[in-house]
Amino acid sequence: MITRQLNILIQLATIDGSLASKERKLIEHIAKVNNVDEAEIKQMLNKPLPIPDLLHLSEDERFEYLYMVIQLMKIDGQVFKSEIVFCEDIAERLGYKKKVVSELSKNIYSDPSITADREMLREKALKFRV
Repeated sequence: MITRQLNILIQLATIDGSLASKERKLIEHIAKVNNVDEAEIKQMLNKPLPIPDLLHLSEDERFEYLYMVIQLMKIDGQVFKSEIVFCEDIAERLGYKKKVVSELSKNIYSDPSITADREMLREKALKFRV
């Protein structure tokens, strides 16, 4: 599952044509914590895989995917329209309405060391399930 998450994060991070240092560091940190080796990350960065079907994920997994893409979108301090559209697409693939992205963005911080109240966010996200 972690390689699918990383693949989605890589696609989001590079959608604006470049990979910001903070985006790369977050992706590498997630990979390291989950024992994904550097060679695999390099391969994924060079050639991201197509996004698979995400509807089979559990409710918790769906929320974690959504949380991570929104956090990565904000991590470099710049949010591009293409990144918002990508996050909304992922939200829909996860079974949420697009509006969940703007709603959760208000409470998800760009700095991963600042944690939001995930339970409150999870409850908000559930209101946007299709």
